[in-house]
Amino acid sequence: MPLRDPKELYADALKNHYALIACNVADMEMLQAVIGAAEAERSPAFVMVSMGARKYVKDFPKFIQAAKLYLEDSSAPLVLHHDHCQTVEDCNSAVDAGMQSVMFDGSHHDFETNIALTRQVADYAHAHGVIVEAELGSLPGFEDEVFAENAVYTDPSKVCEFIERSGCDSLAIAVGTTHGGVKGDDYLPMDMERVKEITRVVGDYPLVLHGGASLPPELIAACNAEGGQVEYMRNCSEASIAEASKYGVCKVNSDVDNFLCYTTAIRKFFRESPAVYDPRKYLTLARDAFQKEVQHKMRNVVNSAGRY
Repeated sequence: MPLRDPKELYADALKNHYALIACNVADMEMLQAVIGAAEAERSPAFVMVSMGARKYVKDFPKFIQAAKLYLEDSSAPLVLHHDHCQTVEDCNSAVDAGMQSVMFDGSHHDFETNIALTRQVADYAHAHGVIVEAELGSLPGFEDEVFAENAVYTDPSKVCEFIERSGCDSLAIAVGTTHGGVKGDDYLPMDMERVKEITRVVGDYPLVLHGGASLPPELIAACNAEGGQVEYMRNCSEASIAEASKYGVCKVNSDVDNFLCYTTAIRKFFRESPAVYDPRKYLTLARDAFQKEVQHKMRNVVNSAGRY
């Protein structure tokens, strides 16, 4: 089907109290995994590309052209989104490449600068029929090559002013999640009262949760059992993310869990079949593992399964 209007998907998610899963992809296996999950679960979804993926694929415009062909051929309602652009120029080039939605991350700037730069992005994007996601507050951890040491939680009293002045169409909020997790023995608490207060002041407006991978210890253990040396990190639990999806959060970015499953499948294959060198053999398993994890999130975390 034709690519869907992201505003329509946001509106349905808000009306029916679920969230859209959003997954970063950097190759055709990951792309096919997200599409396959959406079709299998009859779920809408966002397919995302990061700045790191732009470098990895080398020819970003051609990769986007290919991705759009896959999305347009799918029966699922899908949106092509650029995650975490750090500059106005990066956002504009993403718009020019054919993205439907772009995220400008001005969280490392002060409030006024964040508004001004987001407004520049919004003016250009809206003129080309593209929507804009912004971020107010900051998540700790690594996102691509950008590191934030401390969390700066979103201030509910500033949200409406930011949205109105910046012109953004959706807003990523900082309420307890992290990029990539932090060291610890238990899941991190999500500030659900802050989520509810932000939802109260913005009304029916799309809120976004970054850092939506929970890093369950069993996923890390499975990877390490196949020879990995992944450090145990913790994030907010799937239960807390599911609860946030009922209170105005209608897009959840989730990547690390998918990547763990993808990597574990490849490690397991090489442990069991060290003489095999045909990439199709192990990449098929990696794609299937990635898809299975995305389906789990759709069905059991964001409650988006069966929506079309």
